[in-house]
Amino acid sequence: MNDDHDAAGAMRFIFEAGVLKRAARTGWWFVGVKDPESIADHSFRTALIGMVLAAMEGADPARVSMLCVLHDTQETRITDIPHIARRYLTAAPNATVTADQVAACPPAVADLINAAVAEYEAGETPEAIVARDADKLECLVQAVEYRHQGIGDVQRWIDSSRAALKTAGAHRLADAALSGEPLGWLTPPPV
Repeated sequence: MNDDHDAAGAMRFIFEAGVLKRAARTGWWFVGVKDPESIADHSFRTALIGMVLAAMEGADPARVSMLCVLHDTQETRITDIPHIARRYLTAAPNATVTADQVAACPPAVADLINAAVAEYEAGETPEAIVARDADKLECLVQAVEYRHQGIGDVQRWIDSSRAALKTAGAHRLADAALSGEPLGWLTPPPV
């Protein structure tokens, strides 16, 4: 393979990942959110939460952020399947979808992405545990924001997200989200 072919294969993955900017997180439709955040919006804030949580938990923030960015890339092909739909549908494992997505990438790129997704899916390393907590925390934070915007019936998302948290730092962040004001950052702290 030549360098141009490798670059074209990598760009295919990059273009495909761009679809996540237009793909909605569908579970929120059940509670009346007409225009929910995109999967890319979710992944961005998950990566940010992951970086913060990694620093709190002594994990590698860069690795956690990478796992968070990649954790839902498969949804370009299988969509964002709402939790209730998972009772009736069986999707290919994320690692299988990812392997297909990066098949045309340069081997170093494919290996990096495949390994990261496999690590996230296994959920055993400190970084994967923190990344999974970041995913759940992002959902909880989004539910808190929707509640402050007047969307009702988000408590089930808050409860299920909170119940899935593993790390002490994630529990502290969840407490802060639940007692905080989403727009409180607009008011400068007292000096």
